[in-house]
Amino acid sequence: MELYLGIDTSCYTTSIAAVAEGQLFFDFRLPLRVPAGQRGLRQAEMVFQHVKNLQEIAEKMSEPLANHRIVAVAASTRPRPVTGSYMPVFEVARMAGLMLAAASSVPFYSVSHQEGHLRAGLWSAGDPEVERFLAVHISGGTTEILAVERKKTGMEIKIIGGSNDLHAGQFVDRVGVALGLPFPAGPSLEKLAAEWTEEEPELPVAVKGMEISFSGPESQARRWIEQGYPPAAVARAVEKCIAASLTRVLRRALQNGYPQQILLVGGVAANTYLRGYLQEKLAREGAILHFAAPAYSTDNAVGVAFLAFDRMRG
Repeated sequence: MELYLGIDTSCYTTSIAAVAEGQLFFDFRLPLRVPAGQRGLRQAEMVFQHVKNLQEIAEKMSEPLANHRIVAVAASTRPRPVTGSYMPVFEVARMAGLMLAAASSVPFYSVSHQEGHLRAGLWSAGDPEVERFLAVHISGGTTEILAVERKKTGMEIKIIGGSNDLHAGQFVDRVGVALGLPFPAGPSLEKLAAEWTEEEPELPVAVKGMEISFSGPESQARRWIEQGYPPAAVARAVEKCIAASLTRVLRRALQNGYPQQILLVGGVAANTYLRGYLQEKLAREGAILHFAAPAYSTDNAVGVAFLAFDRMRG
């Protein structure tokens, strides 16, 4: 069987995936380890852990690769598909991808982490047949509203809005760590927020035009923690603030004539409360929402592997 390999070394996950006959063949991921109490890792620490993780994943790959032939390799080599986009962690994926492609005498495709997220999201959402759509990419490193056009060689992406200070994932992580939750805090904060069954507290929503600010809401959430607010209430308020902020920006995009088809990807997009809130509010505006499956909202190499498959099909 012919395999199309994808490699992604993002800030907190090492991933290798393969596609065969247009279907996911395997998907290996290992998270980077963040010491308790810390809010992240330095790039040098990330690079070191990716190299170690790739060794472990290579051992797991030997059996599924047996009796199959790699025909193309793609790697996420930069955060976004624009000139000058760079982050050291992605050099690990580039190096591994180039070596695998050279050893297998097959084409190597350099793609972006963001394109991988979008392609994985489209695939896991059932591959809706849309050429132009809005995308919301929300994670620890990105909060962007995108106008996207699919092309045979990849995706043409234009940023039309997003955060101008903290990213949504940073907002979640900073408040989560202040609440004593492990980093990254997304899953734990969502679980904590689900415990709150009373009236939902509201943090300020700071939206101007197509730009969102989360620094003010974060400061308010920290004050609540210091004042002894119930942790579950603070967690739910963070979720609601992000959801309400995105709703305002997306409404404005729809009013400005952007496509009604909307895809949500990124680690924060896996949040169940966020999905339900956006679905309820934006359906009234005629929007058609497509959500990446939670397992493919977070960082992965599945979309990168599908991009290799797309490029070879031309």
